[in-house]
Amino acid sequence: VGDGDVVRHLFLFLLFIGPFNCFASYSRATELFYSLNEGLPAGVLIGSLAQDLRLHGVAAEGPPTRRGEPALSFSLASQGLGGQYVSLDNRSGELHTSALEIDREVLCLETGAGSPASLPAPSSEPCLLLLDVLVLPQEHFRLVKVKIAIRDVNDNAPRFPVPNMCLWVPENAPVDTRLAIEHPALDPDLGTNAVQTYRLQDDYGVFTLDVEENESGERTPYLIVMGALDREAREEYVTLIIAEDGGTPPLLGSATLTIGISDINDNCPQFSDSQLNVTVYGNSTAGTHVATIHAVDMDLGSNAQISYSYSQKVPQPSRDLFHLDESTGAIKLSSKIDGDAPRLHRLTILANGPGCIPAVITVLVSIIKVMLRPPEVVPRFIANEVEGVVYLKELEPVNTPIAFFTIKDPDEKYKVDCFLDGNGPFKLSPYKPYNNEYLLETTRPLDYEVQQLYEISVVAWNSEGFHVNKIIKVQVLDDNDNSPVFPQQLIELSIEENNAPNAFLTKLYATDADSGERGKVSYFLGPDAPSYFSLDKITGVLTVSTQLDREEKEKYRYTVKAIDSGLPPRESIATVTITVLDKNDNSPRFINKDFSFFVPENFPGFGEIGAISVTDADAGQNGWVALSVVNGSDIFVIDTGKGVLRAKVSLDREQQSSYVLSVEAVDGGDPALSSTAKITVLLLDINDNPPLVLFPQSNTSYLLVLPSTLPGSPITEVYAVDKDTGMNAVIAYSIIGRRGPRPESFRIDPKTGNITLEESLMQNDYGLYRLLVKVSDHGYPEPLHSTVMVNLFVNDTVSNESYIESLLRKEPDINIEEKEPQISIEPTHKKMESPSCVPTLVALSIISLGSITLVTGMGIYICLRKGKKHHRADENLEVQIPLNGRIDLHKLEKKPMEISNI
Repeated sequence: VGDGDVVRHLFLFLLFIGPFNCFASYSRATELFYSLNEGLPAGVLIGSLAQDLRLHGVAAEGPPTRRGEPALSFSLASQGLGGQYVSLDNRSGELHTSALEIDREVLCLETGAGSPASLPAPSSEPCLLLLDVLVLPQEHFRLVKVKIAIRDVNDNAPRFPVPNMCLWVPENAPVDTRLAIEHPALDPDLGTNAVQTYRLQDDYGVFTLDVEENESGERTPYLIVMGALDREAREEYVTLIIAEDGGTPPLLGSATLTIGISDINDNCPQFSDSQLNVTVYGNSTAGTHVATIHAVDMDLGSNAQISYSYSQKVPQPSRDLFHLDESTGAIKLSSKIDGDAPRLHRLTILANGPGCIPAVITVLVSIIKVMLRPPEVVPRFIANEVEGVVYLKELEPVNTPIAFFTIKDPDEKYKVDCFLDGNGPFKLSPYKPYNNEYLLETTRPLDYEVQQLYEISVVAWNSEGFHVNKIIKVQVLDDNDNSPVFPQQLIELSIEENNAPNAFLTKLYATDADSGERGKVSYFLGPDAPSYFSLDKITGVLTVSTQLDREEKEKYRYTVKAIDSGLPPRESIATVTITVLDKNDNSPRFINKDFSFFVPENFPGFGEIGAISVTDADAGQNGWVALSVVNGSDIFVIDTGKGVLRAKVSLDREQQSSYVLSVEAVDGGDPALSSTAKITVLLLDINDNPPLVLFPQSNTSYLLVLPSTLPGSPITEVYAVDKDTGMNAVIAYSIIGRRGPRPESFRIDPKTGNITLEESLMQNDYGLYRLLVKVSDHGYPEPLHSTVMVNLFVNDTVSNESYIESLLRKEPDINIEEKEPQISIEPTHKKMESPSCVPTLVALSIISLGSITLVTGMGIYICLRKGKKHHRADENLEVQIPLNGRIDLHKLEKKPMEISNI
C-alpha cells in the first residue's frame, strides 16, 4: 500500500472513530489560492502549503519536534482531474507542476452554442484547478481547499470555421452598405489574446472591414462597400480575410473570401447598327432566308432575355410577306413574292427587354425583279429515298445508280448545262441517247466508318447565267464489315504472387468501327485459359479468382476474344501473358537437416571440408542465399558462393574429435527469411603421435634383480600409451639393444611390455644389464616409435650406489638391432589372453565399425600416395588391441613388485 493510501485510510478511520477530533479538524478547514500560467514545464513551484498555512512551528520534514511526535505529512484527498497536473511533496508540502502540461483551453473551455464542436469558445468563468489536501498527523489535522487559477497565454491562433467563404453583394449596392460575415474567426484564448481585428489582404479599392462587438463581447466582422460596383465590368472579387489577436507577438488566421456581384437589370438591349439593307430576288420561294437581326443585353439570365417584334409602323402586307422569328430575329419569306408586290419594304423592328425601352433597327428589303425563269431540275430516284435523303448501304459496288435528273428550260430557248457540286465518291454524267437526262452514280464503294453523310448539289445553268441547285443528301447505312480491334495483339501483364482472391489484372478494351449493335463488343476467354481466370463479358475486366504461386508457375499465356453483335458476328483474338512476380515467401531449404563430414586430422587450414547444399525457391534477390556459421565461427567459415565449409586452422583430433555446428541460411528478401541446419564434423585419426612411455620414467633409473629370481618371473614392465586411435594406437614392445654379462637372459612381451627372466642367473651373471626397448605403434603411413632404456642390476644387494649411477651416466655401447617388432591381430575364434578385455573389444567393434573402415581407407590412400608398402612378418605374434581410446592414467600407477626398486 502506498503512502497516499495509508493517509486516506487513516482519514476514514478518524472520521468514524474519533468524531470529536473530526469536528475539530473541519473547524480548521482552510482555503488557499494560487495562480500560474498555462503551459509551464514540470517542476515549477506553485506554492508551499507549510509556509502559506504558517506551520513553521511544526516540523514539516525531518525528525519529530518532540520526542515521539511524528512529522507533518501532506497528501491529496483524491486523485481527481486536478491531481494529474500537480505533484505534492508529502513532507515539505510544496506544490509543483507535473509532467502533464496544463492547457487552459483543454481544461476549461466549453463548446459555444453557435460554433462547431471542434472550435471551443472561451468560458466566462475563471479557469480553476481544485485540490483537497489533507494535513496529518491527527493533532495537526486539517482539510485545505487549494484553488489554482490558470492564467491564459497567447498559444492559439485565430481560426475560421470554414476555409472558404462566399458573400453576395448586389451590383447596385450603395456606398457604405454593411454585410455581416457569417463565420467569424474563433480564438480559444481570452481577453486581448482573443481576436481583436480583421482586415482584407486586397480590398480592390471598393471594400473594407469593420468589427462590431456585442454586449457579450463577441466581435463580428462586417464587409463595407466603399465604391460603385458593376457586375458587367467585374463579377467576382477573391481575397483573403485575416483575423489577428492581441497577443505579443500577435497570431494570425485567414480564410478565402469570395465576394460575388449579383446581377440587376441595369442594361437594355442594343443593336450594333441602326439600319440593315438586304436584297431578295423576285422569284425566291417561300422560306427563303432574308436576314437575321441581333441585339445584345449585358445582363444575365432573365434580365438578358430579348424578344423581337415589328413596330406598328410596318404595314400589314409587309408583315404578311416577311416572317419575323420573335426569339432568333430571323426574317424569312412567308410566301412566294407576288409580281404586284412593292419592290421596297421598310421593316422597323423592336428589340424588347424586361423593363427597358425597346431598341430599334430598320431593315430595308429590296426586291429584284426577275424577268427570266431559271432552269428546272426534276429528280427520279432509283435508290431508296425518304424526304430528299437517299440511303445507300456501305460496300455497295462501284457505279451503283442513285437517281436520274431531267433538266428543263421553262422558256425552251436557252441551252442548259448540268454538273455536280460537292465532294464525295459520286459522278453525274449524261445518260445517252436522251437529251437533258443525267445519271447520278457512285465512283467507289462507300465506307460508313469513313463518312456517314454526303451533301451534294446538282446545278443547272442556262446561257443567260441563271442557275438552280438541287441538294441531295446521301446517308450511308452501316454494315458489319469491321471486326473488333485490340490496341495490342500481345497484352503483357504482371502480378505479385500470393495475391488476394479475385484480384484485378486489367481491363481489356477493343474497338469496333461499326455502329449500333454491330459495334457492341463482348469479351470471352480462349479455350486455353485456366479456369481460375475470369473475364467479364461486358466490361472486359480480367481477374484471377485464386492465389497465384510463382514457384508453382511463373508464366501464363492464353488467348482472349472480342466478338461483336453483328450478323454474322465478327471476332478478333489477342494473347494475354501474365508474369507472376516473386515475393519472398520461401525460406532457404537445406537438402538435409543434418550434414556429417569426415575429415582427417591435421587437414590444412582453409581446405574444403564439404559442400552444403541449400536452395531457395524464390527468384532474384529473394532467392540469393548467404550461409554463415552461427556457432563456432572462430574456427569454421563458409564460402557463401560455393557453400563450402572450411576450417581456418588445422584440426587436431587429440584436442577435439568432433565439432557440432549450426549453419544459418539467410535469403536476400526484405524481410529476410532463414533456416538452419546441423553440421557434424568428425575428425579421422592420423598417426601423428608416437607412443608415450609412462614407465620407466627415466633412462637412468634401475631395478635390483636378486640372483635367486626364478626363470619366468616378471622383472618389470615398460608401459606406454598412444593418443591416436585404432591401429595407430596399437603398441608393440621390442628390445633392440642389449648390454650386460648375459643380456639374452631377459625378454619382453611384445604386447604387454612385461620383462621376464628367461634363464636362471649364475655367479658370473652378476652386474648391470642395459636393455634398449623400442615402443612402436602400427600407424599409417609409417609407424611411429619411442625408445626407453631399462636398467637392471643383478646382485644380492647394492653396496656401492654411486658406482652404479656412474655407470648409468655413461653412454652405453649398444648395437641396435634392425629387426622391427611385428604383431598381428588375434583371430576372433581364438581365446583371448585377458578375459577382462572381451567386453571392451565387443563394444568397440559395434561403435567404431564405421570409423575403422574410414581410417583403413585413409591409410590405404596415403600409403598408395607415398608409394610405400609395409609388410608384416612374424604373423604368429599375437597382440591385444586396445579398444578404449581414452586411457585412465590413474590405472597406470603400478604397485611395486617384490623385486626391489633401488
